[in-house]
Amino acid sequence: MKNIIAAIAAFAVATGAQAQSSEAVMNRAVKTYSEMSSLRAEFRQTITNPLTGTSSVSRGVMLRKDPNLLSINFSDPKGDRVVSDGKTVWVYIPSSAPGQVIKMPAGGSGSMAMVDPGGMFLSSPSSRYTITGAGTATVGGRKTSVVNLVPKKSNNAFTRAKVWVDATDGMIRQFEVVDANGLTRLVTITSIKPNASIAASEFRFTPPKNARVLDSTALPSM
Repeated sequence: MKNIIAAIAAFAVATGAQAQSSEAVMNRAVKTYSEMSSLRAEFRQTITNPLTGTSSVSRGVMLRKDPNLLSINFSDPKGDRVVSDGKTVWVYIPSSAPGQVIKMPAGGSGSMAMVDPGGMFLSSPSSRYTITGAGTATVGGRKTSVVNLVPKKSNNAFTRAKVWVDATDGMIRQFEVVDANGLTRLVTITSIKPNASIAASEFRFTPPKNARVLDSTALPSM
């Protein structure tokens, strides 16, 4: 009996230590992110749909600048863009919706949050998510700590997520989110430059001539 009690106690201590360690990993990522006034990151995104058994890969560059400027320029498929100018988020995806632009208010949980890990994971993570450790892994030759995140309150973005945090500099090197339908989005950061010099013009967007602009505030399903 004493051996059983000791084993249970040891397991409880180990589990508690792991939770603390995982929260420490996320807290370090929060600190690293908060110390960057701007960011340039190249990424590869893989979306897998279990309902259709298909997957697609896209690539691009994300530019971010405090306080709420964001520009996502896809090189593949070329021409797709998501831009937040601080007041409005513009979503232009001619590869799948030619001639259409979606206009959303900035600050919401729209498409910008689905690519910018700061918008998704690094705002008070301990209060928003149940955090558990998932071991370690190497991403792009960098050692990372892997953390699982489950929202404490349901949201439209994802039901669970996994984040790979660089063991050396605390930057997010990869993240994966799964939505209620099982759709999986895996984003790998292939190159990153903190505090990059970014021209203001990168955060401007003008809808193409003759494009149909859909205002999300007027759409009941948005």
